Amino acid sequence: MKGFALLLVAAVAQAAPHYTFPSLIGSTDWQYVRQWTGYTSNGPVQDVSSAAIRCNVNGDKNFAKGTMTVAAGATTGFASNQGIFHLGPALVYMAKVPAGKTAANWDGSGSVWFKIMQEKPTVGSGGLNWPSYNANKVSFKIPAATPPGEYLIRIEHIAMHQAKAAGGAQFYISCAQVTVTGSGSGTPGPLVAFPGAYTKTDPGIMFDIYANPVPKNYEPPGPAVWSG
Repeated sequence: MKGFALLLVAAVAQAAPHYTFPSLIGSTDWQYVRQWTGYTSNGPVQDVSSAAIRCNVNGDKNFAKGTMTVAAGATTGFASNQGIFHLGPALVYMAKVPAGKTAANWDGSGSVWFKIMQEKPTVGSGGLNWPSYNANKVSFKIPAATPPGEYLIRIEHIAMHQAKAAGGAQFYISCAQVTVTGSGSGTPGPLVAFPGAYTKTDPGIMFDIYANPVPKNYEPPGPAVWSG
């Protein structure tokens, strides 16, 4: 019976619609979030070695018109254009804009990204339970020790319903432009690059969420979370 339930969940997940993250909570679509090429498809990125794994297709050059101000230590988040209908974790990264650039003209290249949030599932009798499943937003805290300045914030939701095979994981990605205020003086890290941070066979990317018996452990890909 448990096997049938897992197969039913898998079938529903594969038929579920895609989604994207067009706004920061409380703002309008694409006001502060970069409008990537093909956004109307809601389609995912699946090649972790492509430039699109950073900020989605052409998200490194399709700059948003605005840059939102947010205080270090404050809670903000991304809103999705519909429910997050796939099973898997949400992860959030930030990257500080280098001197001579602004959040509205920087491509986010280099080993500059640090992770500030990641989700892990809980284990239920019928499978893994993911915190953002069916949600319409993902909230997170800007670490209080984040130094002031301009940043890109990158969200990804990794849909795991086809992740049993290498290259099967689906990444739903957006990047927002922000200015962080405050007096933080921390040193964010570890720093990684996109592409470069992931491989298609990383344990947190190639993972069978429908395995029977139910997996007991799942570790998201990428570096440790910097909490400030």
